[in-house]
Amino acid sequence: MGFLVMIREVSMAKAIRVVLLCLSVLWVVPKECACRSNYSRNSSSSSSSSLPPLTQRPSSVNVGALFTYDSFIGRAAKPAVKAAMDDVNADQTVLKGIKLNIIFQDSNCSGFIGTMGALQLMENKVVAAIGPQSSGIAHMISYVANELHVPLLSFGATDPTLSSLQFPYFLRTTQNDYFQMHAIADFLSYSGWRQVIAIFVDDECGRNGISVLGDVLAKKRSRISYKAAITPGADSSSIRDLLVSVNLMESRVFVVHVNPDSGLNVFSVAKSLGMMASGYVWIATDWLPTAMDSMEHVDSDTMDLLQGVVAFRHYTIESSVKRQFMARWKNLRPNDGFNSYAMYAYDSVWLVARALDVFFRENNNITFSNDPNLHKTNGSTIQLSALSVFNEGEKFMKIILGMNHTGVTGPIQFDSDRNRVNPAYEVLNLEGTAPRTVGYWSNHSGLSVVHPETLYSRPPNTSTANQRLKGIIYPGEVTKPPRGWVFPNNGKPLRIGVPNRVSYTDYVSKDKNPPGVRGYCIDVFEAAIELLPYPVPRTYILYGDGKRNPSYDNLVNEVVADNFDVAVGDITIVTNRTRYVDFTQPFIESGLVVVAPVKEAKSSPWSFLKPFTIEMWAVTGGFFLFVGAMVWILEHRFNQEFRGPPRRQLITIFWFSFSTMFFSHRENTVSSLGRFVLIIWLFVVLIINSSYTASLTSILTIRQLTSRIEGIDSLVTSNEPIGVQDGTFARNYLINELNILPSRIVPLKDEEQYLSALQRGPNAGGVAAIVDELPYIEVLLTNSNCKFRTVGQEFTRTGWGFVCKIGFEKLTFKYIIFAPSLQLFLES
Repeated sequence: MGFLVMIREVSMAKAIRVVLLCLSVLWVVPKECACRSNYSRNSSSSSSSSLPPLTQRPSSVNVGALFTYDSFIGRAAKPAVKAAMDDVNADQTVLKGIKLNIIFQDSNCSGFIGTMGALQLMENKVVAAIGPQSSGIAHMISYVANELHVPLLSFGATDPTLSSLQFPYFLRTTQNDYFQMHAIADFLSYSGWRQVIAIFVDDECGRNGISVLGDVLAKKRSRISYKAAITPGADSSSIRDLLVSVNLMESRVFVVHVNPDSGLNVFSVAKSLGMMASGYVWIATDWLPTAMDSMEHVDSDTMDLLQGVVAFRHYTIESSVKRQFMARWKNLRPNDGFNSYAMYAYDSVWLVARALDVFFRENNNITFSNDPNLHKTNGSTIQLSALSVFNEGEKFMKIILGMNHTGVTGPIQFDSDRNRVNPAYEVLNLEGTAPRTVGYWSNHSGLSVVHPETLYSRPPNTSTANQRLKGIIYPGEVTKPPRGWVFPNNGKPLRIGVPNRVSYTDYVSKDKNPPGVRGYCIDVFEAAIELLPYPVPRTYILYGDGKRNPSYDNLVNEVVADNFDVAVGDITIVTNRTRYVDFTQPFIESGLVVVAPVKEAKSSPWSFLKPFTIEMWAVTGGFFLFVGAMVWILEHRFNQEFRGPPRRQLITIFWFSFSTMFFSHRENTVSSLGRFVLIIWLFVVLIINSSYTASLTSILTIRQLTSRIEGIDSLVTSNEPIGVQDGTFARNYLINELNILPSRIVPLKDEEQYLSALQRGPNAGGVAAIVDELPYIEVLLTNSNCKFRTVGQEFTRTGWGFVCKIGFEKLTFKYIIFAPSLQLFLES
């Protein structure tokens, strides 16, 4: 219908010419891309264009306006543009004596009709075009603007890719979706959600905006788990099919980036599917506030659909100019609501007017010329002479980019990337009967509860600790941020690999009863699962043939290969495994120890000497003599008992020294220093007596067991065989870390082989000692009748944990949540 209306507005001949001109763009644009590098346009080359004198000022200037009239944005933009044109023409300080004439064209939400409208505008020798509102149409007509050097100022095209160097004559007077996606990513990070589902309209604006969101989330170690594209103009049935499919997925956080004219259908269908209940999170981009603001009255049914939704709206600074404009709005458009795009459209007209004023004050003229490329039709009958190049377009574009003034939307200034400076958004929570502001976002300070302009005077601070928002009520009247995910209804249960052990089955083994496995490790895992506030569907899968213990390194590799989601069992946390998988918190301490045969030591009449070593006996005797000599030196000048012939004094020294061992010395000390030394020595003697008595008692009352293997050091230096448990990491550790020859390593299958190999010894085909982890050895020694024992100390410090893939929190099983629950279980 929009096409027929246009045909009625112009003559039939002119309409045919416009259609042909539109089709010619498809021929011109590729040629421009191929020939731009070797073609330089001469603005005065056309003989049909006569340049006016340098001082000549036109009586009027044409500016185009192209957007869809019958849309939320178009219904607000049209009266705003007209009002701006009237205000500019009424203002005697801007464009003195020059009338600003705006020529309107309806793009009718069609790329083809929009391109036709753009060509019609160019026929009127416009110096700039305001619009379009659609990013898709903006992509198409930007090629026309490039060819004819006409600045294109869009108040509604938010596609981030339009800022590229490919479109030097395109300028966005509204906010770039690049910043809106950063705002949404910061909000997701602030709320603790690491994966989302993006629902978007499948056009340039939707695809490119969501692409930016995915890039930003990736930098925050988050991601878009699924991109659900909606066909432009999709009906409710198609939307229902899409939402049914995404509802089967894991994430419950949805980012909706669609068009304001049809976006409410998404929430209507979601409501009917029960997807607006507790546990869901819905985040809408600026399209939703635009749609709601455009309604004169938001009815209760619409608000009921949107309860708990979080939305982002363009933030514009409160000012007297803005308040005056909003007060005039009822006279401009009494039957429609007000949205932010009306202000951006109003400011776009004023931006062109102020730039033209600077343009003329710099003594520039407006001239047009024919484009030689448009005449090279290669014999075609298409006439392109109606399209002219704005010779001063590049200069005028530079003037626009350099403008710096204040409009209805706040400061109007552009950065080096041609984006509005100080982008900011208002964070809304839709609850009750109206939206409620819960905070703001800006690229200067991130999320904040104060107005962004109050923070611009401070240094930038977007740190996580600085992010603040007021309380948000989510769907289902939930005040606490939902978890944001569930186990998907279309997903498989958690695949848990369990080693099928044949030894030490108390830790983990096969079971005939559900769930098919049992043991201490399974009990720990099940107890931790019960602490989680959500169900975990799971299936235990045995790994191994049941004839010998499986290789635990191979089990870990199965997790890496995605054959298992998780591995549960007595799996040791070692360095080389942590390079490929993640472990939960260790639920039991472990470490390698040495087990060797022991013999009972024979009793000896010299057992009373065993509590101390020879060195200890020598040091003790030396101290006795030293203390005796010290006391004699301090006492013999004053004390008669320490005087006499030399032989007597020597005997006194020996007697006094050793009599203190039993506290039976009869000599008295009279000097203060002598008494001080004696007190200290008697305290030392008391300790020596107590230690000796305790050690001797132990030797005489407890059976003494000895082994010729004293620990790992003596075992390494020998050449005797060493037993290890089949399938564990002990074999690789001994070979790679301790440089033990592989020929010395003897794998043992179960406890019976352990005991048999130790009893036979190395000379009878057995082993000299066994190296294994402490939890296994503790079980072994309970059945050994004290024939074997650990010798030396633990020479590794490790633990047992459950295995999952690196980054597995992004998949079905949230081990990051499970690990604290396991820790809570262990502490309890």
